[in-house]
Amino acid sequence: MFLTISTTGSPERPATDLGFLLHKHPGRAQAFSTSQGVAHVFYPEAGVERCTAALLLEVDAVALVRRGKGKGRGGAPDAALAQYVNDRPYAASSLLAVALAQVFKTALHGVCRALPERAAAPMPLRIEVPVLPARGGAALVRELFGPLGWTTVDAEPLPLDAEFPEWGDSRYVRLVLEGDGLRLADALNQLYVLLPVLDDAKHYWVAPDEVDKLLRAGEGWLAAHPRRELITTRYLSRRRSLAREASERLELVRLAEADGLDVEDVDNAVDEASDTEERPVPLAEHRRAAILAALRAAGAARVLDLGCGQGQLVQELLKDVRFTEIVGVDVSVRALTVAARRLRLDRMGERQAARVKLVQGSLAYTDKRLGGYDAAVLSEVIEHLDLPRLPALEYAVFGAARPRTVVVTTPNVEYNVRWESLPAGHVRHGDHRFEWTRAEFRAWAAGVAERYGYGVEFAPVGADDPEVGAPTQMGVFTRTGAEAGNDEKEKEGRA
Repeated sequence: MFLTISTTGSPERPATDLGFLLHKHPGRAQAFSTSQGVAHVFYPEAGVERCTAALLLEVDAVALVRRGKGKGRGGAPDAALAQYVNDRPYAASSLLAVALAQVFKTALHGVCRALPERAAAPMPLRIEVPVLPARGGAALVRELFGPLGWTTVDAEPLPLDAEFPEWGDSRYVRLVLEGDGLRLADALNQLYVLLPVLDDAKHYWVAPDEVDKLLRAGEGWLAAHPRRELITTRYLSRRRSLAREASERLELVRLAEADGLDVEDVDNAVDEASDTEERPVPLAEHRRAAILAALRAAGAARVLDLGCGQGQLVQELLKDVRFTEIVGVDVSVRALTVAARRLRLDRMGERQAARVKLVQGSLAYTDKRLGGYDAAVLSEVIEHLDLPRLPALEYAVFGAARPRTVVVTTPNVEYNVRWESLPAGHVRHGDHRFEWTRAEFRAWAAGVAERYGYGVEFAPVGADDPEVGAPTQMGVFTRTGAEAGNDEKEKEGRA
């Protein structure tokens, strides 16, 4: 994928000021890792009278297939043509829009400390996109860009095959925009919104925060656009609830602008102090809630948090009096120090302090201190071990400590495609040695259960996407056989 941004200048206002506005030096070629490939920024020409910046996105087609299963959520139409042979690496789409926003992030916000007056003023611009999918044809391209201040909107249809003109035109166009009445930031924001709108598809799952992105990028032009409804519907992948929310908020913006008021002055029916709107629940909270529910269902009272980190789960366990003994274990002394500070162990009452203990230890070795507990938790732990060391952890937990219940959570790598900002092929955390698919996790868990005498059940954690599953996968292991029955009798005797 390729686009160019050109401007003209004079000795007093050289065209190379474009480099300051884009925050990319004209004298260097630069490369940036993006969610689906590598973006290159370079300058084919950089002179006083004319300067051109180019953005070239090299899409990793293999990663696109492996992470997206061959198609984008919301039905990216051309990804289904074939797994590795389609238009995604070549035609401008949401892939290019995301790269544009990442590489030129500061320029999109109109910020330039070196030349603030230049960033705030209109400038002569020429933008060219050689291959742009246009569902609606050249006429729709002109309808979308025409009202936005461009003097020239040239959308030249590209033939299906130049050797066979009788086949007619394809749905792709060569787009050229020219004008001198827009700021660079305005032009970039228009491209960020309208490239995926014309393609009518996105390569990533459209979450509720996309409404905020749309309104930020559309500030100053989208509310009054004659094709506002089509833009919001397509940008939000035809998710009706999100499109309705965007339309309602844009209508408020339009009314406020018409009356010369701020949006807050128009939308003042609700007192913010009494606002009861629910906020999105972080994945970490979903994870802790799922673990607590599993422990309660298992009837656990004495619990090990193996790899407790900074003590967030230990803190939640302490809030429930049914957990009478809680032991946090971690190899990092620094993490345990932070956990102790989080729990305020030095100021904790005697009765509460008797319920909790933090110990330093490695999960790769057997530890007699960990024996005899009702349950153990391995929350986001196994993926931090090198795979050859995983059998040692399995034996230390399932073979030596042998709690009645073991709860394991780990990332679902299939879900990574839904995070637009995660570069292709990257894991979620720099210390992750691996991340498993759902099938890989289930195969590992089944093998551990069979080797050590456990049964295992699986549950999703977080929003369960119908295509790629939930962001976190959880396995709940329960010890089977006569040994588990004896534990129940011992527990009844203690009661």
